[in-house]
Amino acid sequence: QTGAELLFEVFSQRHERGSTIVTSNLPFEDWTSVFGAERLTGALLDRLTHHVQILEMNGESYRLKQSRARRRKGIEKAGDEPPHDPETGEINDS
Repeated sequence: QTGAELLFEVFSQRHERGSTIVTSNLPFEDWTSVFGAERLTGALLDRLTHHVQILEMNGESYRLKQSRARRRKGIEKAGDEPPHDPETGEINDS
């Protein structure tokens, strides 16, 4: 099974049986590009958004904010964290 099929299975089993919290940085309209199958994504979102409370939050990344604060204070020491891009927070392999 693909990741989308497994996630659909989880949502199907949890539907109307218990609470489920999902976080994503993608709007629903972009989920098809991640899961691939439009029909499966639609069914998944149908179950996920039934009897739901959606909280949309917009703002700066807390990790990025903390990273910038450490850099400004000069606290960050070499070797404390893997090398990362200070703007995106992505870890660099080199």
